[in-house]
Amino acid sequence: MHSFRNIGLRSFFISFAVFFTVCLLYYINSVLKTGGHYVYLLDDAYIHLAVAKNFAIHHVWGITQYKFSSASSSPLFTFIISVLIKIIGNNDQIPLYFNAVFSVGVIYFLTRYFRDIFNDVKKTFLAVIFTLFFAVLHLQLLTGMEHIFQVFLFVVNVFCFPRRDKNKLALVGFYGTILLMGLTRFESMFYFVVMAFVLLLLKKSKDAAGVLLAGFIPIIIFCYFNNQQAGYFFPNSVVVKGTKLSFDSQFLIQLKTIVFDNFLLNISFYKVGLFPLLLCAIFIGRDLKSKTFREAVDNNFFLIVFSLTTICHSMFADFKGLFRYEAYLLVGLSMVLIPKVKDLFWDFKKYCRKEILISVVIVLNGLLWIYKSWIAHKVIDNGGKNIYEQQIQSARFLHTYYNTSKIVANDIGAITYYTDIHLLDIVGLGSKETIVFNENRKAFDHNFEDFLTRYCLKNKYEIAMVYDGWLQGHIPKNWKKAAVLKIENKVTVARLEVSVYSINRDNLQLLKQNIKNFNWDKNVTVILMD
Repeated sequence: MHSFRNIGLRSFFISFAVFFTVCLLYYINSVLKTGGHYVYLLDDAYIHLAVAKNFAIHHVWGITQYKFSSASSSPLFTFIISVLIKIIGNNDQIPLYFNAVFSVGVIYFLTRYFRDIFNDVKKTFLAVIFTLFFAVLHLQLLTGMEHIFQVFLFVVNVFCFPRRDKNKLALVGFYGTILLMGLTRFESMFYFVVMAFVLLLLKKSKDAAGVLLAGFIPIIIFCYFNNQQAGYFFPNSVVVKGTKLSFDSQFLIQLKTIVFDNFLLNISFYKVGLFPLLLCAIFIGRDLKSKTFREAVDNNFFLIVFSLTTICHSMFADFKGLFRYEAYLLVGLSMVLIPKVKDLFWDFKKYCRKEILISVVIVLNGLLWIYKSWIAHKVIDNGGKNIYEQQIQSARFLHTYYNTSKIVANDIGAITYYTDIHLLDIVGLGSKETIVFNENRKAFDHNFEDFLTRYCLKNKYEIAMVYDGWLQGHIPKNWKKAAVLKIENKVTVARLEVSVYSINRDNLQLLKQNIKNFNWDKNVTVILMD
């Protein structure tokens, strides 16, 4: 027993050292490019911070302090950050510290999980490190968003599942993580439904009912209160970006989008899920040939669960976003596939000769790992620099001259976290008024242009800071462009150029003067309009 524990400790500390060394080196590299202060790789991280700040300080669940706006796609994560802000104080590094702590938790439970399989320091370490970097969790840690916490919940859930009947703590861990998953990421609903379905195949109806109740009750409660405030059941980002399926005249078009655009013809799906799912199919297919159906399902329980969840995720959610949305799937698939190929860790050459097909697919997975690591490297290397030069500089400008003004924008995280502006978000994440023009991935049209014109004049908005391309040619005629702010090397920003408009033409010259006088970062090219 002492030796078994020692294997776990040694594996944990080696994995911890390697993972956090990589994270620390990237952190230092990023800070050197962002004025000595760590800047998150995506503006989305500041959306969580803005809502958390306003809830902690002003008791308003909103992207601004003035009204409710369901801008956070992860209510639980944002709530936890708000609690930490209340306790510690308003600090934009809190999500980074939070992710670092839960990364330790992920490494700990992965180590315990793989130690039970290998009972060997080196092989446990290799399995843990592969899982961490296959899901590019170093990137997820440094984004300062909810994905590390989501992965932690899934790792604990898989770890506790086989132990739940014999250990009360494991039972609590299993249902407790199910309880928290849905409000951490709404895609977890696919996992609940698929797991319940597979449990029903095994004739475990009580377990299936328990999973569905634990998973959906928190979601239903949140959706009820969100609907009371916003008129929508889900957060704005889910409404705007999610895939809609309604039984009306658009049903066939929506079905085509779900099956073909999101799944069968989705290149991102093949980059992320094809090779892991091929491995799952091979192992499940073999058992179906040699065992009864129920035995095959029981023996491949999590292979089936994560395979079907991956397909559901592809059809109804998203595989974009720097591998962050699928991180929980890749960790889960690694946890259930590595035990199936554990002989590879003991005798690599013998396994490859014996299992040629599986070995080829594993090599392809390895190439996928290299590809994702390279993409992650480019993002971490200059992603924070991108946000610093564009979103942070825009926030500094607004804080200096227009801190409480009414602003129209499309990237809303940093400019709302670092200021006290009133906001109209053209995308709809922070403003329910524009959701009707954005939901189900609609394209902007003349109706939206008319709305912007009338709404901004009626409510006396002063400035717009937007990507011209996002408005798709529907820029209100009464807006007057004052300047263009341009950066180089697009990594995590959507466009290289931000256009600054005066909505109130009486203030156009003052706006130009303020832009001219502001001390922009040296890498921002300011082009004033004539």
